[in-house]
This record gives sequence, structure tokens and C-alpha cells, in this order.
Amino acid sequence: MSMYITCLDLEGVLVPEIWIAFAEASGIPELRKTTRDEPDYDKLMKYRLAILNEHNLGLKEIQETIAKIDPMPGAKEFLDKLRDLSQVIIISDTFTQFAKPLMKKLGMPTIFCNTLEVADNGEITGYKMRVEKSKYTTVKALQSIGYETIASGDSHNDLGMIKASKAGFLFKSTESIKADNPDIPAYETYDELYEAIKNAMD
Repeated sequence: MSMYITCLDLEGVLVPEIWIAFAEASGIPELRKTTRDEPDYDKLMKYRLAILNEHNLGLKEIQETIAKIDPMPGAKEFLDKLRDLSQVIIISDTFTQFAKPLMKKLGMPTIFCNTLEVADNGEITGYKMRVEKSKYTTVKALQSIGYETIASGDSHNDLGMIKASKAGFLFKSTESIKADNPDIPAYETYDELYEAIKNAMD
């Protein structure tokens, strides 16, 4: 009997994209860019921080938007059902300061993510990545301590963990990512994803 851990991406899979929600709330369309558009995360974050700086926006403003974000319809129920089936870890490139309020709404699942560096005045001055290629590195580490991983996500930065896992699935992904990865099954509903994960464990 294998021991499984399911590894899920957060944004785009369980909750809406935080930066897109903030782009809409702040009226700054440039902030709509996500890892779906820019695979280089470092480049993307530097771009975002420069825009925040230019508009004098800090952590408080982003957290105000996050407080109004709800998980996607059905996400919490899906997660509850999945956590009954196996251990689940959310592996995200988001930041502790963003994720915490969302974890409360999802029933406090475990999340591995990164940290923002924030000045006393609330300005976001930088960020600290937990490890290089965090999603891939994390599933490899879980495998090294005796777990089989099953992974799902929607973006470029999820492909590493999906391909390195015993089973991996795209979820609510883009047409271009699906077309570039025809070997990875792609699903649109939580019911389909739950069944796929459950079957992968059999």
C-alpha cells in the first residue's frame, strides 16, 4: 500500500488569481500578468513590485483585496473530500502574507509558500523564495521521505511537479498549456479531478 500526498497549486485551482483580483480592484491592468503569461517568476515579481512602488501601493492594499476574495465555488468541499482520501499539501508560489486569510476560508489546509519582505511602512521591498523551483523541489523531497505524489495545477510553474509525480493533472489551465502538454490529462471540474486523483491511488 503506497502512501500518497496530493500536491495542489493554489491560485487558479482553489482560489481566483490574487494579482488579477488586485489589478481589478486597483484599476492597474498591468498587474493582470500571471505565471500563465510569464514563466519566469523572478522577472514577473520584479515587474509587479516596480508597479506597486510606482503607484505607492503596499501590503495593506493587497490584503484588503484578498479579504474580499472567496475560494472558487466548490473548492472547499473538494478539498474536504480530498483530505479524507489522502494527505493534501498546497504548494504555491504565493506568499504567507497573502495566503493566510484564504487558508481560513479553505478550512486551514497545509500550505508551503514563499515570504514577502515588507518594510515598516508596509512597502513590499522584496521577496524570499523558499527554495529554487519550489514546486518540483518539494515533490521530490516528499518522494525522498517515502511518499508517492499526485499533483495538479494550471500554470507553467506547475509542470515540474506534475511531471515528477506518479500522476499529474492540469486543472482549469489555458488552451496553449494544454496544447503544449498533450500527455497530461486536463480537467475542468472538481468532480473530474477528484475521480482522477482517486483512480491514480488505486
